[in-house]
Amino acid sequence: MTATMFNLLLRSLWETILMTGASGLISLVFGLPLGLALVLTNKGGIAENSWVNGILGAIINGFRSVPFIILLVALIPLTRLIVGTALGTWAAIVPLAIAATPYYARIAEVSLREVDRGLIDAVRAMGGNRWTIIREVLVPEALPGIVAGFTVTLVTLIGASAMAGAIGAGGLGDLAIRYGYQRFETTIMVAVVAVLIVLVCGIQWLGDRLVGRLDHK
Repeated sequence: MTATMFNLLLRSLWETILMTGASGLISLVFGLPLGLALVLTNKGGIAENSWVNGILGAIINGFRSVPFIILLVALIPLTRLIVGTALGTWAAIVPLAIAATPYYARIAEVSLREVDRGLIDAVRAMGGNRWTIIREVLVPEALPGIVAGFTVTLVTLIGASAMAGAIGAGGLGDLAIRYGYQRFETTIMVAVVAVLIVLVCGIQWLGDRLVGRLDHK
């Protein structure tokens, strides 16, 4: 591999990390509250509201049911409105974040639902309000699952960012398509696959280590 190709590989790796990190952070900021809202408004929840729960569930399911490549194209007008262009790394963050947020919301919901109902009832019996229950019981008890779900989301985003490279988003996917596939540069293709494997394994390892530290069971 030449020095030029190596520099391209490093730049593409940075673009992939940027897309994954930024969209992952956005999905965490918006997805976790959505997951909480689904649990709180569900039947038997501390803020039970079937209408709100049904509407939120329908919206989340609607976005999750659309294949990412179709969502990527469908959101081009919104991407241009927000970023000013539909091409490049920053433009890809918009559809990646929108796709990842409902995905992570459902993962967070599953983790939050597993919290022992007895703990919630105990806090309510002691006069704790909804915010106290969320802050002192729901989030702390579900934290290992929340972190594990976020790790899975990041890994999924790496694959999605590679797919976004097919329409000019940059990153390792774009490098693999332009050089590895279109120019038949087998070395580049192998290098991209190897870097992706290392990146995914590294994120999963860090996530597992963090979950291990947080899990007090």
